[in-house]
Amino acid sequence: METELKSTEQENWSLVIRPQRAWWDLRLGELWRYRDLVWLFVWRDFVAYYKQTILGPLWYLVQPIMTTGVFTIIFGNIAKLSTDGLPPFLFYLAGNTVWTYFSACLASTSNTFTGNAGLFGKVYFPRLVMPLSIVISQIISFGIRMLVFLGFLFYFMSTGADVHPNWWILSLPVLLFIMAGLGLGMGIIISSLTTKYRDLQQLVAFGVQLLMYGTPVIYPLSTIEGSWRWLILANPMTPVVEIFRFAFLGSSAMSPLYLIYSVAFVFFVLLVGVLVFNRVETTFMDTV
Repeated sequence: METELKSTEQENWSLVIRPQRAWWDLRLGELWRYRDLVWLFVWRDFVAYYKQTILGPLWYLVQPIMTTGVFTIIFGNIAKLSTDGLPPFLFYLAGNTVWTYFSACLASTSNTFTGNAGLFGKVYFPRLVMPLSIVISQIISFGIRMLVFLGFLFYFMSTGADVHPNWWILSLPVLLFIMAGLGLGMGIIISSLTTKYRDLQQLVAFGVQLLMYGTPVIYPLSTIEGSWRWLILANPMTPVVEIFRFAFLGSSAMSPLYLIYSVAFVFFVLLVGVLVFNRVETTFMDTV
């Protein structure tokens, strides 16, 4: 009877506490078990982001339009940077739509450990759930910005603007995967390092802004020549921005084959990021 009771109790176990695991033991299957928690955090992030604001979710519409307007005035009208013959507003809106999603994922996931230390110290769940939910919730805001972009694209097309959407629009899921993967991988690496080196957290916003100028967001790749061109091409976000413009606007100086490099870079960054994250998550409460 006692043996049967112990067997029944073992079958009802939902969590097994094991000794400290190896750094390569990722236990990614736990993410699937906690998928309901992922969606709970996704909903929390989306709803709480603009809670107690006057415009609320309308900020998802206001921000890209205002930012693109500023870019058009400063870089298009004053600095007179080339846009490869494309309408300046559409050119900057396309770059801003892509860059905003990547930068939001990177900035938010880089704060995973320090921003959620109180929650992590009270209850157990796979820590990777938190940055993963951030990346997914940002897809919702990206979808809203895409609707804004498509609205202006159809408007400019109706006025006879020289834009030519093509079948490369079907590559949008691949571009989204690259942006999400880069934001998640780089973000969790930075998050893991900031548990010991807090000053890195202060450099994230500054670094993201500098990285934007190293990406053809406010200028086309065709204007970069000479010894600096390789540096821009080494940026894995460069093919994403250029191919996005090529797909929806029909103009780019980059071959779509460069996406292979970006995809390979994403897998490398994700692998390193998950390994480092897995290494730090077991001891971060001692240093955070």
